[in-house]
Amino acid sequence: MERNFETVMVEQCAPVLAGLKPAGLFRYETGDCADLARRVKNWNAQLNPKGLQVRVLKGCVRTHRYLVYVYRESKLCAVLADEKVQSFLRQEGYRLPETGVPDVYGLLTQLSRRLCCSAEFPHEVGVFLGYPLHDVVGFIENRGQNFTCCGCWKAYGDPAIAQKHFAQLSKCTAVYLRLFHSGTPILRLAVAA
Repeated sequence: MERNFETVMVEQCAPVLAGLKPAGLFRYETGDCADLARRVKNWNAQLNPKGLQVRVLKGCVRTHRYLVYVYRESKLCAVLADEKVQSFLRQEGYRLPETGVPDVYGLLTQLSRRLCCSAEFPHEVGVFLGYPLHDVVGFIENRGQNFTCCGCWKAYGDPAIAQKHFAQLSKCTAVYLRLFHSGTPILRLAVAA
């Protein structure tokens, strides 16, 4: 069953729209890829002035399933500029410049290729979603097991800190969904950053 693009975007990316997370990812199913392209172009035109971008990272015309990525380039750039994150991504096989600001577009292109072409799911995607590096590394090293708590993702650090963060993100999503379903447009929900 095809779900409304905007509803799914609010359900999965409310913390991004609110400026609490650098990025979010959601699966969208549609038999009309031209309509999806128009939606992405339209949302970029509306959301770019607020610092948000929408991009399809993976798509399959056979299954009609697409992975749509919503992000704030400035916040994502800050995450990707961290030396430990860069070291981790290099270790995972990403090409990064030796110095300077990371090429966000280039890194997302590399991630997109991995999503489309790798036999294994690229769990380093967590870094691109703003998950703490120790949680991403913990998930990979433990193959998704032995986590200290589970919420929006599997956490491998202090469970109290993780649960507090998960509660903040969940509350944001609930508030945004309530506002959206009562008629507040996404453009008003998206804060400028």
